[in-house]
Parts: sequence; C-alpha cells; structure tokens
Amino acid sequence: MDHFQYKAGKLFCEDVAVRELAETYGTPLYVYSTATLVHHLNQIQEAFSEADPLICYSVKTNGNLSILKLMHQYGAGFDVTSNGELHRALAAGSAGQKIVFAGVGKTDLEQRRALSENVFLFNVESEAELVALGEVAGSMGRKAPVALRVNPDLPPKTHAKTDTSVKGVKFGLDIDTVLEVAQRFVNHPHLDICGLHMHLGSPILSVEPYKQGIAKAKTLVAALRGQGHPIRILNMGGGFGIHYRKKEALPAQAFAEVIVPAVRELGCKLVLEPGRFIAGNSGILVGRVIYTKESGGKLFVIQDAAMNDLIRPTLYDSFHRIWPVEPQAGFEVPPEDFEQPGENTVSVDVVGPVCESGDFLAKQRHLPPMHQGDLLAVFSAGAYGMSMSSNYNSRPRAAEILVDGTKHREIRRRETCEDLIANEIGFLNQ
Repeated sequence: MDHFQYKAGKLFCEDVAVRELAETYGTPLYVYSTATLVHHLNQIQEAFSEADPLICYSVKTNGNLSILKLMHQYGAGFDVTSNGELHRALAAGSAGQKIVFAGVGKTDLEQRRALSENVFLFNVESEAELVALGEVAGSMGRKAPVALRVNPDLPPKTHAKTDTSVKGVKFGLDIDTVLEVAQRFVNHPHLDICGLHMHLGSPILSVEPYKQGIAKAKTLVAALRGQGHPIRILNMGGGFGIHYRKKEALPAQAFAEVIVPAVRELGCKLVLEPGRFIAGNSGILVGRVIYTKESGGKLFVIQDAAMNDLIRPTLYDSFHRIWPVEPQAGFEVPPEDFEQPGENTVSVDVVGPVCESGDFLAKQRHLPPMHQGDLLAVFSAGAYGMSMSSNYNSRPRAAEILVDGTKHREIRRRETCEDLIANEIGFLNQ
C-alpha cells in the first residue's frame, strides 16, 4: 500500500487523514490514492518499455470515470468486456484505437459498436464468435482485427473462480483444436486474424505460468503464420498478483523478463491488460463499527461495510488486511503478519449488516479491542471492490473518494434511497 501509511497512530492516504475523509463523506467509503495508481501504471510501463507495449487498463477492475481518465492521461489504453465498459472508456477520453474488446459473449450490438469506434482488437473466444463477428463486419463493409484467445490448458494457478486457462472453463479456444478452427478462416474477407491472446487468470504470484504459456504461444504463432494468418500481435492479458497478505507479489520486472524476450523473438506487438496490479493496492474500504457481539463463543465486530460493498471474501475466500484507522494506544503500528495473533489482540469475525451468514469481510482476525464508532480500514480494496458492489438488501452503494496529495474529492457520490427506486417509481401507477 504505497501511499497508505500510519503516522503517529493515524492512517493517512497520501497527506490526508482517513478519519477526516470518513467524517466528511461518511461510511462505508472507498478511498483511492492517485499517487499509487500512477506509480503502479508506471511500474508496468517502465518494466516493459523495451517492447513498447499497448497497456490496456482492465475496466472491469475499477471502472470509475475519474480513474479511467487518470489512466488515459498517463498513457494507458483500455481492456473492455461489454458495451457499458466501452462506453466508460470512451467517456473518459480514450480513442477506439487504444481499446481491446474481450469477453466470451459479445452481442451483435456490441460488435457493431466496437467496429464503429475502430477498436484496436477483438479477443475472440469461440468459432461461433468468429462467424458472428465476420457477419457483422461484412454487413458494415469492415474487416475486424482479431486475436484468437487460446486456453493453453495449464496447471491450476489461483482460485478456481479466477483461473481462466485450465481445461473445462468457458474461456478461449481449446489449444487442441484452435488450429483446426483457425484454418477455416484463412483469407476471410471480413476478419483479420492478426493476433494471439492468452490470459492465464488472476492473481498470479509466480512467473512459471507465463513461462509455460509463452512456450505454447511461440508454437501457435508459428503454426498460425504457416496457415497464412499474419500474426503480428501477442496479447498476454494481465493477472499479475499484488500484496494482499504480506509481500507475496512479484514486481512487474519479473514478468517482463519472461515476456519481453519472447515478444522480441516473435516480432510481435505486445498487448497487456493489467487491472488488479494497478488498482488493487490503490484503494481501501473504510467502515464504522456499529456494534460488537458475542455469540456461540465467537466475537463479532459488526460494521457498516458489508458483502454488498466488497464481495471478494464471500465469493473467493479472499484475504484482505484489516486494521483500525486510529488504533488505541499500544497498537499504533499494524502487524507484519495479519494472520498471527498479536499481544492483547482479540480474535473476531468482521461482518456487515446484510442478512446473510456469508456477509463477512474477515474471519478469526486478530484485532485490537473494537468499540462502537471506531473506524476500520480494509486494505487492497481498489480492485474488484466497488466494481462488483450491489444494492442487495436495498443498501445504497458507497461513495468513492480520490486523494491527490493534500487534496481530496468525491468521484462518485453516495447513493440515496431515491436512487434505489428511480428506475421503478414511474411504473407504480401503470
């Protein structure tokens, strides 16, 4: 968490006290650091600079328009997976030529709009999609640039729900049959099969999957070129892991040392689609304790941030570091290891108000004694936090704040109850 630090026992985002933000904007609250976002984008840009890549920030990670505008200002393109994400990227100032359109189920409407916006590349995941895209492009008198997404059938690397390159998942063309499919589209009048795409899942904490994937990519590129496809783009997706527990993630340079030589050897343009690596540690979720409660021999800290605000722990059993924003005396410095009991800490489940037993942000976590009104920070929440949030239990979604040095501003206002019913109220009397 590069720009989230405790100073004299108080948590700061850059040069702003998090308590000040909570008091100003309320809780639950997403707080993002501009310096961290830019720093992590720059890490990838510098590590892969030799390959002069197109770095497409993954909009699904965190699609707030102000964050997308920041990415655009610092040179990023965008990886989108829907018409809505494409709309966001364009609204943030991007040109279609810096956008890659991914996803297994692109509709004709989405394909048509993406072609009209001149997107740089379509990541195509099935033979049926190739047929459909060819028909849409033909109806528009266009030729669609295509990267075939291949599932390289690698050993499991991450959580089953985020591992996209093992046999039996919905993503990509099977590596055993991709060449047969590609052969049927040689010299297609409306498809330019010019790239190979290989996203391996996320978060990945080792370079080994990339070594294995690159080895298979080299073979496939040669075979596709032999068929007559002018392969000039290698899209290695994203998936670079971040620090969730301790310092478990690798620097961008480690992945570049595996990927860049292969790109140079193949003579391809490199495309990367990072999201978590840039946004994950740029944000925290701040909640306020409502009650504490003992039940069945367990202690619960009930606070106002819930599974509808951050569903990753419930959905993926994900671990997020949690610590008070202003811990009491004796606990000023967070522990190095959040999974080990500390002196005078208490084992608690940190939960929200949602009516589900699965509504938790942490289980059996060792925290200082917590009291009503205390603020808790959930770290590494900048990726797949707000973007996966919901209105379950008719809970208005949180506000989002962007900090830049000593300045802070709202980049998404807190929803109201009126917002919750705005799309329904007009139908009551019909």
